[in-house]
Amino acid sequence: MIGIGVVGYGYWGPNLVRNFMMIGGARVVAVADQRPDRRDTVERVYPTVRTYTDVDAMLQDAEVDAVVIATPGSSHYPLAMRALEAGKHILVEKPMTSTVAEGERLVTEADARGLTLMVDHTFIYTSAVRKIRELVSDGQLGELYYYDSVRVNLGLFQHDVSVLWDLAVHDLSIMDYLIGQSPTKVAATGIAHVEDQPVNMAYLTCFFDGTTIAHFHVNWLAPVKVRETLICGSERMVVFDDLEASEKVKVYDKGIVLGDPDQMDFEPRVGYRTGDMWAPRLDTTEALRVEAEHFVDCIETGERPDSDGEAGLRVVRILEAATRSLDAQGVPIEI
Repeated sequence: MIGIGVVGYGYWGPNLVRNFMMIGGARVVAVADQRPDRRDTVERVYPTVRTYTDVDAMLQDAEVDAVVIATPGSSHYPLAMRALEAGKHILVEKPMTSTVAEGERLVTEADARGLTLMVDHTFIYTSAVRKIRELVSDGQLGELYYYDSVRVNLGLFQHDVSVLWDLAVHDLSIMDYLIGQSPTKVAATGIAHVEDQPVNMAYLTCFFDGTTIAHFHVNWLAPVKVRETLICGSERMVVFDDLEASEKVKVYDKGIVLGDPDQMDFEPRVGYRTGDMWAPRLDTTEALRVEAEHFVDCIETGERPDSDGEAGLRVVRILEAATRSLDAQGVPIEI
């Protein structure tokens, strides 16, 4: 039985505790949070769970085998490093770290100690994203042309990170999982509409070797909530709408047909193919439960997680380069 210690019982912590309490092979034995009211809540809802004010005291708890970090991004690196040095397996919220250098040190430390380092890229554990991964891996979409994502809503404005590090991190983790290759360079533009606050609206473009391109629009200042991704391949196209209740993934048998260059005087160069649309059946299991089970399995078997430290590091590399591009008003930055 893997003993889980959770650091942070704010917005996401309760969801993590609930899911780890529900799975086999693990149990939550400790929660650390500096706020008395949050510790009181844990003690009331989970009487068997020990609570700590001091993280280091929790790390000395012999029953804690793995630590789940659900705190603000700036604290991820120091907390994760202290946990690794204490011999604990780690599941850390996204983004994994605030810099590439910090991420590299975590990956090196975890590998040297033979510990599991996993990043909470929750969306890749949804049945919708895993179905799209299956379609891409099977070649059903053909050659990937572009990945176009929109994630906008009204709020919540963050005070310590830009909208790229807050919202785009979700879609970058999905893209990394689906495409299976890293971009060679990125370009980002954006604006801060509130003085002395981080950028609240941004556009990010990722360039890959070949003809694949990815684009992301993220915004805290939109009148509606949109969570939509369009993936275009040479054979089929996919629309992923995370707000859709029953048909989150729709596959369109649509595309273009190129004419014979020798016949261009008689036929259009580009024709259009229109076929059926179908929505695959998706599992309704909560993604966070799938992720929690995967974390425990990886600890027990020694296998690398689907969202391991390297995956977290790839996302941080993109975000760090995107920040440099943003500061340079959209100048492309090589990764």
